Amino acid sequence: MFADLHTTTTKSQPILGFSPSETKITPSEFKYSKGTEIYGEAEPADYVYQVIDGAVRSYKLLSDGRRQIGAFHLAGDIFGLENDDVHRFTAEAIVDTTVRLVKRVSLEHVAQEDLIVAHSLLNMTTTNLQHAEDHMLLLGRKTSLERVAAFLLEMDRRLTAAGIMALPMCRRDIADYLGLTLETVSRVLSYLNDKKVLGFIGQNQRQIVLLNRGQLAELDL
Repeated sequence: MFADLHTTTTKSQPILGFSPSETKITPSEFKYSKGTEIYGEAEPADYVYQVIDGAVRSYKLLSDGRRQIGAFHLAGDIFGLENDDVHRFTAEAIVDTTVRLVKRVSLEHVAQEDLIVAHSLLNMTTTNLQHAEDHMLLLGRKTSLERVAAFLLEMDRRLTAAGIMALPMCRRDIADYLGLTLETVSRVLSYLNDKKVLGFIGQNQRQIVLLNRGQLAELDL
């Protein structure tokens, strides 16, 4: 679903790791304001998306009204590639976000003739499957402390720059990703802060400095 968007065509920037000029694929860029839905669950999966700037969450609303976030998509990440004709999750901009998109049918046609594109699509599928398996393990077998530790280590790999981890998501998002309550996430983060495993910068505490990565890794069994 597209709403309140500004579009531009980008022919020279790479998408999925290869140049559009080499593959005759012409992507477009859309800007989504914070909280705007990019696509909804069960909507046609006509496009494949790449985050250029900002962050996106993919989630499902359960029958009892709870929200389960399946993944966070950060700058450079690819999302929206389905093995069916419709999307299984809803995707929403966490902050003001720029997304590049390309028609799925265009990728599929090019992949039939271009081994590089076909290999990129296979890698994406494999990466998504690995993330789903890791997330299933996290939700099913890990304690609250282990879950938060695993999340922080994941974000450290993906977000940390100049020694600071700048989280675009709020604690409610983290809780819905980890299958925990907001109170539990806040309690665990406070515990890690008290133990000098991490430190907070700023009043909203979304900027985190990891003071002891080794100890944090030990907590993620």
